[in-house]
Amino acid sequence: MAAVKDQGASADLATHLKDSGPTNPRGIPQAPFVNSVADYVSSRAEVESTLRSFQEMISKYQFMEVNTQRRAEGLRDKLPEMKGTLDVVNFLRLQKSGSEDDGAGDEEASDEVEATFSLNDTLYAKAKVNPQELDEVYLWLGANVMVAYPMDEAQTMLKGKLESATKKLQECEEDLEFLREQVTTLEVATARVYNWDVMQKRLEKAQGKGGNEEEGDSNQAS
Repeated sequence: MAAVKDQGASADLATHLKDSGPTNPRGIPQAPFVNSVADYVSSRAEVESTLRSFQEMISKYQFMEVNTQRRAEGLRDKLPEMKGTLDVVNFLRLQKSGSEDDGAGDEEASDEVEATFSLNDTLYAKAKVNPQELDEVYLWLGANVMVAYPMDEAQTMLKGKLESATKKLQECEEDLEFLREQVTTLEVATARVYNWDVMQKRLEKAQGKGGNEEEGDSNQAS
């Protein structure tokens, strides 16, 4: 559900900023850089709506940042387990290969390996495994699904998943940095528009006061 909301927010932001310029490799729009306030505000009447628009964009960037952070944390949690599983498969393949090279008749070739494996987060069990007898391994795919794979195929699949997860984590970290930069850009833009509004108020006040003084001097002269 969070991913769907995140995509919706990204789509809204893309629509809102479709004329603003480039995007990052994942399609997140770049926030407009306010170099000149006059490009966005032509009168004080437009200040409030402009500031509200900037604040909406900041909120959407921050929403995407939260969801991207969650995805990154999920990947960081999964990567150690994926690496550990791949290490086990590599170890079993190495042991099996070594046993085959030593020859089936060698007594040491049939030595069993004692392994400790996890039943759940706090419960472990020990098992004795004969690498020479192993032709396949069983891998959890999630949703209470376990599938048997030949060891070569399991190794290939695990390598691919590990590389994919590592790449996704890198992309999440790049997106997080990009999103924070866009929020900073919009905060600067908000400050510039707000300061411009303050200056305009002062100018209008000064002009109004000057006009009253001139009118008073004119009346005294008459």
